[in-house]
Amino acid sequence: MMDLLIPDKTHDEGRQGEALMLKAETAKNNGRKLYIESYGCAMNFSDSEIVASILAERGFETTTDYSIADVIFINTCSIRENAEQRVRNRLKEFTVAKVKNPGLVVGVLGCMAERLKSKFLEEEKLVDVVVGPDAYRDLPNLIDRVDDGQKAVNVLLSREETYADISPVRLNSNGINAFVSIMRGCDNMCSFCVVPFTRGRERSRDPLSIVAECRDLFDRGYREVTLLGQNVDSYKYSTTGEDVITTNFANLLELVALINPDLRVRFSTSHPKDITDDVLYAINKYDNICNYIHLPVQSGNSRILDLMNRTYDRDWYINRIDAIRRIIPDCAISTDVITGFCSETDEEHKDTVSMMDYVKYDFAYMFKYSERPGTLAAKRYADDIPEEVKQKRLTEIVAKQQEYSFYRMQARIGRVERVLIEGFSKKSDKDYCGRSDQNAMVIFPVGENYKPGQYVNVLIERSTTATLIGKVVD
Repeated sequence: MMDLLIPDKTHDEGRQGEALMLKAETAKNNGRKLYIESYGCAMNFSDSEIVASILAERGFETTTDYSIADVIFINTCSIRENAEQRVRNRLKEFTVAKVKNPGLVVGVLGCMAERLKSKFLEEEKLVDVVVGPDAYRDLPNLIDRVDDGQKAVNVLLSREETYADISPVRLNSNGINAFVSIMRGCDNMCSFCVVPFTRGRERSRDPLSIVAECRDLFDRGYREVTLLGQNVDSYKYSTTGEDVITTNFANLLELVALINPDLRVRFSTSHPKDITDDVLYAINKYDNICNYIHLPVQSGNSRILDLMNRTYDRDWYINRIDAIRRIIPDCAISTDVITGFCSETDEEHKDTVSMMDYVKYDFAYMFKYSERPGTLAAKRYADDIPEEVKQKRLTEIVAKQQEYSFYRMQARIGRVERVLIEGFSKKSDKDYCGRSDQNAMVIFPVGENYKPGQYVNVLIERSTTATLIGKVVD
């Protein structure tokens, strides 16, 4: 059994940690409305909630209608080229809105802001303000500068900023599921990835503030939290003073799970080089830590993994998969796959296909390699795989994954799944939807004795490649 390192909550630091998450009293409404649109990973959506909180304290009211907004922000992603083009097109729409409202402030936040600041501000003149992921506290000042007729930018990275004292405003929330950021930045230098350059060095948040935020969410009726980080398994926080206490990710999972058995705990994303057996045993120990792990493989070939600077090889990844299957037999596993990376041969592509055959993933995010300026791969390697070859390989792995997604769904037929009801299904208000422990979407008829935010047991009767369908049973 793993030892649980719990900070002493009788210490002043513990009381301060609890106090950090008390919701700040919102300033008097200043009459201005804020609209935020988020793209990319869950971290971006979480960051948007932090931004909304910071500006709420200055009297900004959030809106879901950009046509009536006084300030518009797009929280951006730089992972792939199509995301950048999508954001650029959206910004052009907002420039049209500025014709009708000359006082409208348009800004770009997040990863793309840091990387394309000069283009957005000077060359294309699409925005008034550009703010990087570590500079959100400066937003009120930056908006003031724009109001005075200037352009404003702050993309400075920080080694300390975690926003631990800010209680996020839950945007577009169903009141049931919430993201909780546990760390920021990334120390991995995967050659295809811009995140270390746009989000800075890795730093972990005080576990007391994380637990306090999760407890506050539970007290307000939320029943599921997803702990977020670029690499959650490398979470590590040490107290200072005479008695140094170190909390790792396995410890943190236990701390959050112990808040209440009815608070379901998820996390994303894991890194194959860092996920430990202690983390797996923690998942197995607590029923409310979901049996679901997102473990990006990227490639099934060791040479390509080395070029990607993933710091593990094929055998290491298989070892981690085997450990998950052994310690958490009913665990669902999803992944990320990049096909057509620099110099990848047909035989190396087959290694990725064979890895999919070995694991039989429940779900996968699959992409053609897209060279990102400034990354190690862009500097070191030629993007030499023809586009038609990339597309052919992508088509093959997508078809393969559809096969295994359906296989995994079919295996749940006849089983009873514990489902947290999230609301009505997208297709009918006569059906509810919610996720199983293994993160599968489940659809079932609405009943009089249960409602969103409650758990129900659902007997699975049939499935599609992405959805389980059944009925509630006692």
